[in-house]
Amino acid sequence: MRQTIPALSLAVLLIPASVSAATPAPQTTSRAVPTALKARITRIETGFAPIPVSGQEPLRLDVQKLMKMYNVPGLSVAVIDDYRIAWAKGYGVTAPGGDTPVDVRTLFQAGSLSKPVATAGTLYLVQTGKLSLDEDVDRKLTSWHVPASDYSHDQKVTLRRIMSHSAGFNVHGFDGYDVDAPRPTLLQVLDGVPPANSPSVKLEHVPGSEWHYSGGGVLVEQQLVLDVSHMSFPAFMQQTVFDKLGMQDSTYEQPLPAARAAHAARGTYFDGKPVHGGWHVYPEMAAAGLWSTPTDLAKYSIEIARAKQGKSTRVLSKQMATEMLTPQMPRVEENTWGDAEHPDQMGLGFFLGDATRPDRFGHVGDDEGFQALMIMFGDTGQGAVIMANSAQGIRVGEMLLNNIAEEYAWHYVPPLGKVSVNTALYAVAKFRGLPAALDMYQRLKQQPDPAKPVDRKTLINLGYNLSWGGDMPDAIRAMQQDAQENPDYWNAYDSLGEMYMMSGDKQKAIENYTRSVQLNPDNQGGKDALRDLQGQH
Repeated sequence: MRQTIPALSLAVLLIPASVSAATPAPQTTSRAVPTALKARITRIETGFAPIPVSGQEPLRLDVQKLMKMYNVPGLSVAVIDDYRIAWAKGYGVTAPGGDTPVDVRTLFQAGSLSKPVATAGTLYLVQTGKLSLDEDVDRKLTSWHVPASDYSHDQKVTLRRIMSHSAGFNVHGFDGYDVDAPRPTLLQVLDGVPPANSPSVKLEHVPGSEWHYSGGGVLVEQQLVLDVSHMSFPAFMQQTVFDKLGMQDSTYEQPLPAARAAHAARGTYFDGKPVHGGWHVYPEMAAAGLWSTPTDLAKYSIEIARAKQGKSTRVLSKQMATEMLTPQMPRVEENTWGDAEHPDQMGLGFFLGDATRPDRFGHVGDDEGFQALMIMFGDTGQGAVIMANSAQGIRVGEMLLNNIAEEYAWHYVPPLGKVSVNTALYAVAKFRGLPAALDMYQRLKQQPDPAKPVDRKTLINLGYNLSWGGDMPDAIRAMQQDAQENPDYWNAYDSLGEMYMMSGDKQKAIENYTRSVQLNPDNQGGKDALRDLQGQH
């Protein structure tokens, strides 16, 4: 049964111009929202171009439809304007199939947004002289040491390199642990010993030589903070950052204490099924263990921007905030938002904008069943934080972000925020049926629209969207159509083979993977799938 998204939550938090963003403000309902602001919020929630559907009324998207499309039970948003929280609002419910509405104080897992927040705490230790950005971290590590390696003969691991993902460490990210599973200590995770479910943290590149995103490196930073502060990481961050900024709904406590768990959202997979126990537990706190709200993370974003301007020193000095937002290492791959033409630069903890908006800083996050994004423009005091209890939350977040950017004249368009042809086709398939989506695809092929280009990957993308949404029969039909139209395209058969494998049709999976490998002998993924399907070891 497909999940039904309840009516949108009307919880809106307003922070008047006379109130600091760090000061808790009274929560009101939307009935108390000024008319002009209410109109702005409505435009953001509904401001998507209508999608033409042959022989039918155009399909009009809004935040509620987007949440239904992508199996997002709950969403929470905070918008920043002129260095203040202009408004914050909760949508949907805290758990799939539940009826508790999300409000502005509902906690979400922040995923990798944990990293730039942890960075501020560590930089405070640098600021107070207890650590140095450019010394060998092994000088202050006492409970664990960077494993000896040929990579570190001439160059050493430093905090600057860890925070800019150029220290040379492995381990991109972490899966966390089921609430009922044994949980490792931080040292067990660093050493990769049971019950840790990730490899040991070690060097795989020369420190300072190149950029490689590494959650493993951030755990070295976490251990360094523990060894120097002699405090638990949650207590250290509470004292150093959260208390100072009034971030009353943020914590690195893992597992989440019962009092806070009562106000936490429950995670959801792509197909709308709930994460067992509500969430995973992350002893990898600095890398992935933050629980927070968009309102709290908006306060943090504002503080960093104001600190760089020398207008606040509650956590970091102007000099230290400037270091944090200074490019340390360019990225040679696509940026935070997936724009290969305008790659991000890397600061300390934050991804930074390119030459078109060098004042941009932010991050995205992805824990089991949760996603989040944060973006801030330091020179104009504008930004937003969006959090969701869904593995597809960023899909909705990016589209809302586009509308927020337009409404508040950011002069910046998130590359993935538009209603792309993939989104439009999936929306039509979801709300008007697959035949209507396939008809739209054919019309776009026959009468090309530069704003909605189609190619031989378009139906494959539609198929994957449908499969992630739990509609496997339509996913297979979309990919069958692609294979019929592109009989010499190996990826059409590879993707169709995957769909059959996921649906349990072993014979058809083997047939399509075989055809894929015949067309592309270099398709190692197809070869591996065939080996597994045929039971060859």
